[in-house]
Order: sequence, then C-alpha cells, then structure tokens
Amino acid sequence: MKTLSFLMAFAAIVAAGESAGAHSLSPEKALVVYFSHSGNTRTLAGQIARAAHADLLEIVPEKPYPTVYNEVTDQAKKEIEAGYRPALATKIPDVSAYDVVFVGSPCWWGTIAPPVAAFLASCDLTGKTVAPFMTHEGSRMGRSAADIRELCPKSALTEGLSVRGSAVSGAAAEVEKWLKKIGK
Repeated sequence: MKTLSFLMAFAAIVAAGESAGAHSLSPEKALVVYFSHSGNTRTLAGQIARAAHADLLEIVPEKPYPTVYNEVTDQAKKEIEAGYRPALATKIPDVSAYDVVFVGSPCWWGTIAPPVAAFLASCDLTGKTVAPFMTHEGSRMGRSAADIRELCPKSALTEGLSVRGSAVSGAAAEVEKWLKKIGK
C-alpha cells in the first residue's frame, strides 16, 4: 500500500512539473539583466524571466537619463560615440552561480544602451551563455550582438530577440518561441 501511495505521489509531482512547462525542469540557472528607459524593456524582461524561471535584475545608472526624448537621444548618442560607461547604482551580483545570462536593452543608436555596456564590462561572463534581447522602434538588434560579443568574448552568444517597443505587451508567444529556438 505504501508503494502505491508513493507512486501516486510521484506521478502527481511529475504531472505538475510537466504542466508548468519544460523550462521549469531545466537544470540551468538563469539571470535576466536589463536596462529600461521607457518601460518597454522592463516589460519584455519580466516576460522572459517568468517564461525561463530566471532571476531578474534591473540595471540602474547612478545618474538617471533625461525624460525628454530629444535630450535622452542626444545624450545616448554622445555616450555611445565616446564609449562612455556610466557608473551604476545597481549592485552587481556574483554571476558565477548562473549558467545563462539574458541581457536586455533598448536599441539606442543601433546598439546596447551605455548602462548595459557598463554592466557587461564589470562582470566576468566567461563560459556563460549570453542571450541578448532588445526593444526598438525599427532598428531591431542593430549591431548589438557584435558589441556584446566584444564585451563578452569568452561567452557563448545565442541568437537575439528583438521586439518593437510598442508591441512588448503582447510578446509572450514570441518570447516562448525564442526560448525554444535557443534551447532555453
């Protein structure tokens, strides 16, 4: 009788795990890090974290960016052209516990935002899988994959996900498709 009860309990646990989705059974530990200025990348990062059962970390610069569109784009352009990496208010976690690091940014002037570059330059992602995702309004990934590869030369870089900022609220299916495609 005890064996039957154990088998029934085991079957229930297996069934619960299967209904939760394949990602919950993955042995990989994942972290989603992102910078968001308007909230679009934050929304997409949350969808990825939920779907991949990953920890979530927002990259926050010490000095906030302006809220006026033209001011932020002018500042971003100057920073990117100069290779500037702003100081971060975010405490950088020990990434050694993670196998996969999802890296999210708005696409600014064809690449990752300077706070994301600062984060990537500040931590060692050697041997990690880096999965980039971007929000944009027409530029898709731009040259961000090449720039991330330069900042993380000893990491495995997956294909990126780019979602138009105005479409992030309905991107859950696209996120799931991307995660399956990259094996996460």
